[in-house]
Amino acid sequence: QVQLVESGGGLVQAGASLRLSCAASGRTFSRYVMGWFRQAPGKEREFVVCIGRYGGSTYSSDSVRDRFTISRDNAKNTVALQMNSLKPEDTAVYYCAAGQSIATMTNSYEYWGQGTQVTVSS
Repeated sequence: QVQLVESGGGLVQAGASLRLSCAASGRTFSRYVMGWFRQAPGKEREFVVCIGRYGGSTYSSDSVRDRFTISRDNAKNTVALQMNSLKPEDTAVYYCAAGQSIATMTNSYEYWGQGTQVTVSS
């Protein structure tokens, strides 16, 4: 079993950058594809970006491509989300998730963190 804890959220102005981090428990971190999702008020949880087990492949949603970058450190059991050029529409609770394959569907991921709030003011 994997436990995930996100950190790094906050309130920033449009155009700013923010870095989220997700710390995973357990010794099997490298077995999992890691993803970031987000959920805005009144909306469904949506895929943001994911990274393969050893960081060799990533996949991003169109809305964040060229602005957000995912990375992982298997030695430290962490995955990070670097968010640049933030927009008010990026405001959401951001969730870290662990799954078995590169996927954009929420039901493809087995483990979830509790989420961290990101608010972007205009």
